Amino acid sequence: MSVDTPLIAILVASDRAARGAYEDLGGPAAEAWLRCAITTPVRYQRQIVPDGRETVAAALRALADEQAADLILVTGGTGPAERDQTPEAFDAVIDKRLPGFGEAMRLASLAEVPTAILSRQDAGVRGRSLIITLPGKPSAISTCLEAVFRAVPYCLDLIGAARIETDPGVCDAFRPKSS
Repeated sequence: MSVDTPLIAILVASDRAARGAYEDLGGPAAEAWLRCAITTPVRYQRQIVPDGRETVAAALRALADEQAADLILVTGGTGPAERDQTPEAFDAVIDKRLPGFGEAMRLASLAEVPTAILSRQDAGVRGRSLIITLPGKPSAISTCLEAVFRAVPYCLDLIGAARIETDPGVCDAFRPKSS
């Protein structure tokens, strides 16, 4: 695929997966969901980093600024545990917050599990990259992406990122008639 092909990065924040003590399931689950939903040819890049504000923030900066990722999904590190620092890293790198994403993801997750209120998912923009933070559990990733992805293609259009199209049978993306 060419360099002009949209780049979707999946960043996994996990101490255990980073040191090889745990097989990451979140990154592959996110990529599998995207491969079903997106019809546009895209490049995927997956990366695992240890939990922590600085490690996650540095990876996000590199993916947005150096790799020019159009969409960055971050799995893991969104809970209230001491090492869960993805939201703090996210706050340190975004230019604009999109709070509706987090609200919709938590609401969808709450229909499945009462502990969804403990999760701190969010979304925001850095330059021409849309960053969405997700839980690390594969079923929760699917729930969250199903809750918000209809808005993602149009958001990418608005921030000047690459255009992506979706399979309406999986995710009927919404774009106003004028776009």
